[in-house]
Amino acid sequence: MKYDAVVIGGSYAGLSAAIHIARARRSVCVIDTASPRNRFASASHGFFGQDGAAPAAMIGGAKAQVEAYPGVRTIADAATDVGGADGGFEVALAGGGRVAGRKLVLAFGISDVLPEIPGLAERWGETVLHCPYCHGYEHGDGTLGVLWTAALSAHQAALIADWGATTLYLDGNAMPEGDARTLLDRRGVTIEPAPIRSLQGEDGTLASLLLDDGRVAEIDALFLAPRSRLNSPIAERLGCALDEGPFGPIIRTDAAKLTSIAGVYAAGDIARAPHNASWAAADGVTAGISLHQSLVFEPPVTGQS
Repeated sequence: MKYDAVVIGGSYAGLSAAIHIARARRSVCVIDTASPRNRFASASHGFFGQDGAAPAAMIGGAKAQVEAYPGVRTIADAATDVGGADGGFEVALAGGGRVAGRKLVLAFGISDVLPEIPGLAERWGETVLHCPYCHGYEHGDGTLGVLWTAALSAHQAALIADWGATTLYLDGNAMPEGDARTLLDRRGVTIEPAPIRSLQGEDGTLASLLLDDGRVAEIDALFLAPRSRLNSPIAERLGCALDEGPFGPIIRTDAAKLTSIAGVYAAGDIARAPHNASWAAADGVTAGISLHQSLVFEPPVTGQS
């Protein structure tokens, strides 16, 4: 069968798109690997009506609600390639087989590329964090740090100072100058130039940073803005235009979340910056509604029912 829409990715953006397509009484297939970006966090914060809920529970509940609609199919697999087929698209699956759809929503997400500092990766999502709006409140008035990863780290440190006493750890990078240094001074941010040897703490908690010169810096939470990569090469293979965002590549979309390729929409972290679960879900709503309206108002393509 050919679905009205195939959604690649079943997290906040993909499921939000799928449920709106399903509620428009259209058929939709969701392909997902069950590896959402925020799976490392035990709780999600700031999401409307779900503050403090576990990401797995949020996504699992949303998936069950989407699956309750007639015409919805979910497949636990990875999409490996997409080609054009009879006025639509055909998606190849890692486990074998293909799924055909008239339209396509890309919502496969991104992965964070973390600095290779011993002790950092295993604390990601708990005491090593990206978004202060998602996790800053839980560490309020604590001893906070920001790890320098790019020029924007100075801005991040100035922002996070609202949650607690903040140190910008340059990790051996050059000292900020000009407006960046003025901003940090105005916000009371301490600057530590020494490289970081490792993160320390028992049972996955963060207690201190071991600096390269042997000093130990006490800390409760470390924030950083890592580089990111797209979880799939499918957008590039389709020829979708990409832009270089502040943290990594972003699929270019218009206000309707339509990419540069006709019939292909993109939503969530792959198609925007900054990133946030609420924004991802909202983008999915836009993509799903826009896709449905294109099915109604666009002229039919030859060979497409």
